Amino acid sequence: MLPISIPRILKRFSAVALLGLACPPSARAEQGVLRVSAIPDEAPTELQRKFAPLGKYLEKETGMKVEFVPVTDYAAVVESLATGKIDMAWLGGFTYIQSKIRTNGVTIPIVQRQEDATFTSKFITADPKIKSLTDLRGHTFVFGAPSSTSGHLMPRYFLLQAGIDPDKDFKTVAFSGAHDATAAFVQSGRADAGVLNASVWDKLVERHKVDPAKVRVFAVTPPYYDYNWTVRGGLDPALRKTLTDAFLRLDPNNPEQREIMTSR
Repeated sequence: MLPISIPRILKRFSAVALLGLACPPSARAEQGVLRVSAIPDEAPTELQRKFAPLGKYLEKETGMKVEFVPVTDYAAVVESLATGKIDMAWLGGFTYIQSKIRTNGVTIPIVQRQEDATFTSKFITADPKIKSLTDLRGHTFVFGAPSSTSGHLMPRYFLLQAGIDPDKDFKTVAFSGAHDATAAFVQSGRADAGVLNASVWDKLVERHKVDPAKVRVFAVTPPYYDYNWTVRGGLDPALRKTLTDAFLRLDPNNPEQREIMTSR
């Protein structure tokens, strides 16, 4: 990842910043409205549910109306950030890099949770014969979205490091489009195994949306950098600082703020 950590760490968040160039005036935020989006790594209703507490918090901290702008796919959030249709986005490691390339380095990362600097993905299966990555050869497999850091890019990298080429060694490869969909694929038998964001898996188990007696984790990736909040380069520097400071003030001892910090 490219973000440079600022030596100020507050609770579970750390600020990250890069120098950026100004976007054209036409890309400025709508007066009094902060438009926020996120990569669609889960069902739209779940993303809306998770964003609601943060939206209310940011409205209080900025004095602006905060709107969540849903997107259809990963490419759409990168394009929306590049063209000024949104002001801030929750990006994965890969989509963050894509946004930097798409904007010639203009987008600016402002904050990343500590756990996102040591993120992992979990390989899951319902097949009792699959006990390790090498056992995946000849089986059907499902990734998340093609541009997902934790649902495709990094798991594929670690599979290759283990000597397994998904395009050659798996019977078939599918893309579910989202982490929760990957779990559903495996639990329903549409794929013998799959891989998803470790955090999403843990929450699916916690909320009884997946049965760990039927679907189990058989491998976990090494840690890697993943998610961060990124703003468009033309965003008012004062507003950018206000947003950064607002994130850094989140207190895990406050139940409402802890929900914001752990929901993503």
